[in-house]
Amino acid sequence: MFWVASIPSPDTNGFDIGPLTVNFYGVAIALGVIAAIWLATRRFEARGGDPKTLERASIIAVVVGILGARTGYVITHFDELSFVDALRIWDGGLAFFGGLLAGGIAMIWVMRREGASIPDVADSVAPAVPLAQAIGRWGNYFNQELYGTPSDLPWAVEISEPNRIGLPLEYVEFETFHPTFLYESLLNLVVVGLILWIEKRFRPAPGSLFAVYLVLYGIVRFLMELLRTDVQNEFLGIRNNGWIALLVATGGVVAYVVMQRRARATS
Repeated sequence: MFWVASIPSPDTNGFDIGPLTVNFYGVAIALGVIAAIWLATRRFEARGGDPKTLERASIIAVVVGILGARTGYVITHFDELSFVDALRIWDGGLAFFGGLLAGGIAMIWVMRREGASIPDVADSVAPAVPLAQAIGRWGNYFNQELYGTPSDLPWAVEISEPNRIGLPLEYVEFETFHPTFLYESLLNLVVVGLILWIEKRFRPAPGSLFAVYLVLYGIVRFLMELLRTDVQNEFLGIRNNGWIALLVATGGVVAYVVMQRRARATS
């Protein structure tokens, strides 16, 4: 089969520094975290908060969030992983919604103890989270995972044969697929831009920018779930994560409306 063009699969997913192996998956996540903390602390300081406090809370939230994300993945893939495999986080496998929930709870807990304004925290981190996602998604490229259905588009991504194991039989003969990591990365940058535009244009109620993020990312993730091919249970023809994404987006809409009404009622 002839392909006009495609994104080549990476030759390696890491490099060695002496006895230490550095995985590009971890590098991508680390760069995303650094960028997110930088943006969130700048925004929090502009709102009169202590950036060092948010920085400390962010680090705790990231650690707890990664543990939550890995736990969520392991629970949903329990039959496929040994105990050792469950610990190999650098091989990929993070359930983002589990990480968002665990990290969010940790962030709120720490910042409440510090006496910070939770609405200011929420607005500060709203564009920072999708920025981290936009960068971190490139780790999936180096691990050759979470790609979509077969595609012959010029930007389709090549997936090496060992990483095509477990695909539906009708997809096995294909070599290039929709680069959902790229789609989601670019769409998350759009989410960042939309949040900043909505903040400037509409001046929503304090704390509601995070609700905007939930709506926008819920939509993005639902669309990506329609393309992805990794094994996951379905309900009514929609992957479980697709339903979760719709639930998150719906919850975001409800939260946004409630916060706007409360703000108008108290103004």
